[in-house]
Amino acid sequence: MKARAKRGQTADELELLLAVLPERLRRGVEARPDRGAILEIVLDLGRLPEIRFADRGERIDERPVEREELAHVVERIGRFGKDNRAGIARTLHRISALRNRVGDVVGLTCRVGRAVYGTVDILRDVIESGRSLLLLGRPGVGKTTLLREAARVLADDLGKRVIVVDTSNEIAGDGDIPHPAIGRARRMQVPTPEEQHATMIEAVENHMPQVIVIDEIGTAAEAMAARTIAERGVQLIATAHGITLDNLLQNPTLSDLVGGIQAVTLSDEEARRRGTQKTVLERRAPPTFDVLVEIQDKDRLAVHRELGEVVDHLLREVPPRPELRTRTADGGVEIQQAPPLPELPRRPPGPGRSARNGPEPRRGEVPRRNGRKVRGGSPWWEESLTVPATPAPEPGHDEPPTLAQRPPRGKVVRLYAYAVSRDKMERALRKMRVSAILVDDLDEADLVVTLKAQERRQPRRLKDALDKGVPVHVLKSNTLAQMETFVRAHFGVIDVRAQDEEALREVEDAIDEALDQGRPVELPPRNNYLRRLQHQIIERYGLTSESKGEEPYRRVVIYPG
Repeated sequence: MKARAKRGQTADELELLLAVLPERLRRGVEARPDRGAILEIVLDLGRLPEIRFADRGERIDERPVEREELAHVVERIGRFGKDNRAGIARTLHRISALRNRVGDVVGLTCRVGRAVYGTVDILRDVIESGRSLLLLGRPGVGKTTLLREAARVLADDLGKRVIVVDTSNEIAGDGDIPHPAIGRARRMQVPTPEEQHATMIEAVENHMPQVIVIDEIGTAAEAMAARTIAERGVQLIATAHGITLDNLLQNPTLSDLVGGIQAVTLSDEEARRRGTQKTVLERRAPPTFDVLVEIQDKDRLAVHRELGEVVDHLLREVPPRPELRTRTADGGVEIQQAPPLPELPRRPPGPGRSARNGPEPRRGEVPRRNGRKVRGGSPWWEESLTVPATPAPEPGHDEPPTLAQRPPRGKVVRLYAYAVSRDKMERALRKMRVSAILVDDLDEADLVVTLKAQERRQPRRLKDALDKGVPVHVLKSNTLAQMETFVRAHFGVIDVRAQDEEALREVEDAIDEALDQGRPVELPPRNNYLRRLQHQIIERYGLTSESKGEEPYRRVVIYPG
């Protein structure tokens, strides 16, 4: 079987591509002794046909391409999709069309697809580690080839459940039967590029994969789908539009893949301690991917491990120090270890950090407190889990909500309410039981809360606060609901009702049972909001889960490993 070929062997199936060409063009290509290195065959109406190599392009013959010759090729290949790409069944060749204003094909780019075996050796340990991996690199450097080989190794050698989300049949070839180069991995075809994000989510919900392989994450919807998949404990191996980590951080659409960026205003004291301006950039959330690889060329890679820390350093203008991997002439891999990153000053708790326990555990790691696994006692999600605002209560429920939140720890946050009802703000703070008090003196405040109308007027008090580097939060209106929303967001509060709190606590018992007995455990049916929380809790313990059944009986199943 070709997928078992020796390292470095290439299967290009060039004869199947040549078979769809007109006779004179096929003879011209077959006559070349270097045809095994061809990258593309370019046919443009009224121009001389060309073959292109990595470093040059050459003519096939001296007669221009005719319209009938283009039609000859189009009739013998698969149908073109909305992205103007087609292929040849069970091959990796890609034919892309150029069209005129009325939709007629006036040019074809026939790209030779090759299954190159053994390319994954340079990254095999990272791929087999179970950590999510993002590949960057310029077009043509071999990202898709590496994805294809990774899917085969994980499915065949490690026996994992691998789903390839294949847009335009780029990874597994054209036709209904995937190319043997992906081994036993399964392939989900994407009808149009616009539907890739929906197919990604469908793969997780319907087919219970351990690994998902995706080519070319390029939109905000796809980036959000990737984060959703990662939060389910599924290993992601993907490529994205970009060449370097710094390049990706500057892309507002895709920066969420590495944690995203937000502007933070520091106090005067903190800015002096850091030696920076008062407004700085910081990472907004944990990265979707654990490891990022820059493919500099086919035989040289830069590997960024602990991606969250690397991004933090890059935002503090500390250059990244990646691990460099080079494929040697004899086929081995030479690894130049990355030097340790310098320690950054400790930051106050923010998004993705726990006030009590410091940084969140990595995906796949059991949460710990003071070096011990968190099992029993107060559930860890009461300390560090931050979720979206609670949906409105259902009709017929009048009991007051109970709260699960981060407990008070360390310094109490001092709020200064400017033109905001002190009585309502005090009620919001009491109701949420957060570690905060209202102060009467602006000089004592850690945070100023005001109204949108006051921000527009910019009175002297607000200008003084900004000049002193005190953060200012603006409310849309002077209502209790607005203040409660602000407190939830700022202090990471989870607002749940009594029956909802019971649903979250039952997850702890089920996790214990799954770990102790080594078998799947099924939870009682819950609504979509609670299932989302349950999935987050399970994922923090390094376990996998899925939702099964139809509403209103849809429920979460926990898998031990």
